[in-house]
Amino acid sequence: METSVDYKRYLDPKVLAKISGLDLRARLLVEGYFSGLHRSPYCGASVEFADYRQYVQGDDFRHIDWKVYARTDKHYIKEYEQETNLTCLLVVDCSESMSYQSDNAPMSKHDYATSVAAALAYLALRQQDSVGLVLFDERITQYIRPSNHRAHWKTLVRELVGATGPGKTSVRNVLDDVAERAGRRSMVVLISDLFDDGAEILTGLQHLRYRRNEVLVFNVLDPAELSFPFAGPTRFEGLEATDTLLTEPRLLRQRYLAEIDRFVAGLRRGCRDMQIDYELFDTAGALDAAISAYLATRSASIRHRASRVLGRR
Repeated sequence: METSVDYKRYLDPKVLAKISGLDLRARLLVEGYFSGLHRSPYCGASVEFADYRQYVQGDDFRHIDWKVYARTDKHYIKEYEQETNLTCLLVVDCSESMSYQSDNAPMSKHDYATSVAAALAYLALRQQDSVGLVLFDERITQYIRPSNHRAHWKTLVRELVGATGPGKTSVRNVLDDVAERAGRRSMVVLISDLFDDGAEILTGLQHLRYRRNEVLVFNVLDPAELSFPFAGPTRFEGLEATDTLLTEPRLLRQRYLAEIDRFVAGLRRGCRDMQIDYELFDTAGALDAAISAYLATRSASIRHRASRVLGRR
């Protein structure tokens, strides 16, 4: 019988008060959702089939499925679930822009991101997988090595409940550092508003994929950043810069919305080209519903790809 960790007894009252929302959301997500996320990126020698992927130079010819080749005239590698557990590395943005919370948002981007990270960590540890944590702004500010010890959750939560810092966002540099630290192939989950140069972000993600990591990107944005609902003369103050701008939002709305659409579309397209999952999260939405919908879509996509390779409809 599986027993859950009573992590509350490890935490002081002030920390408990701050993570009460994390606790509730983590528990809401526990039953059944994580199976859609838990897909090992390793190719092992287990007898349990996991997935197909296209052959790339350097792969062992012994793992090519020649029956699939006969039907498709393409080389596919048959992957199996490795007997070792998954290593999941949660990379969470703590730069100043993550502190933003509009009037219609129930929580800040940082609170939303840390809630997602806490829930995934809780679920992964229940699966006895190893979970590590990276907090960053312009650089990595905290790195906790992956562990699957039952008490590891308290360590992760103590770091996640910290405040955002004054630093700017520098995703490319951080991802390069993560790629070097991750070592063996892992599942890397990036949770950020991604307010940085899009091309640089994609270059950093490419470095992770080059190291054969499975990568998920959760782009967390406030509803006001997606809809720009401001009216009347408004003073905008930069969270990662000292500049302020007094302007009439109605004159900017159309151009702003076009720019945010272009930014998101570019990230989504770049991630798709690298076989990276990209998901946009609106902090006004229910967290449990957003993650469960994503995991359901991911599971369906995995099944569809395997069926397509096998020539099934």
